[in-house]
Amino acid sequence: MGSATLRVPAQDRRQQILELATRLFARRGYQGTTTREIAERAGVNEAIIFRHFPSKEHLYWAVIEHQIGRRGGRERMRRALAAEGSDAEVLTALAERLLRRDTTLSRLLLFTALENHKLSHRFFRTHVAQYYEVLADYVRRGIAAGRFRAVDPLLAARGFLGMVIYHFLIQELYGGKRYQDFDRGKVCQTLVGIWLAGMQPPGRAHSGARQGGNGCNGRTGSELKKRQR
Repeated sequence: MGSATLRVPAQDRRQQILELATRLFARRGYQGTTTREIAERAGVNEAIIFRHFPSKEHLYWAVIEHQIGRRGGRERMRRALAAEGSDAEVLTALAERLLRRDTTLSRLLLFTALENHKLSHRFFRTHVAQYYEVLADYVRRGIAAGRFRAVDPLLAARGFLGMVIYHFLIQELYGGKRYQDFDRGKVCQTLVGIWLAGMQPPGRAHSGARQGGNGCNGRTGSELKKRQR
């Protein structure tokens, strides 16, 4: 068998390096992972890594962007918020999507925040701020339509995402589900209900209606109470 048959195409080699680097960075962080170790795991010379990525920092950023790209990013969130249904239905579906993701990206971002502030700031500016802005725009439209009270849309967006993502981190990264394994659907309905209750205009009982919707997936308050007993 000729050596040419063993040659890996450049694009496949790059993908292999990305996948190996993702696993190591997510398990050991930026500081705890070396390009030499990644090269050894990939079975290549360390120089091959720098042929595809100019530096360890470039490799780490490529890993983060690859993970974000796999999840669809802010455009997927924008489509989710444009779906038909009540505010409760739309936001519950969004919360469920956020809680279904794996922990890889969250681990990478936590390591980034603790170990490399420059990359952390770049990530927030490039990606996180835009996620918040997509949801803030949804809030602005709700305020204009009279469904939500007049609050800072960006803070309201942070409040919603903060509740959902904090629950995810507690359950999936900090081991909370070993002690309290909540039903995901119930978690989403509860957190969305709390957020909508805080967003209701003064003097108006908020139904969660946006386009003829009737609250949390069509269930009345009495039905939800029965389910929780």
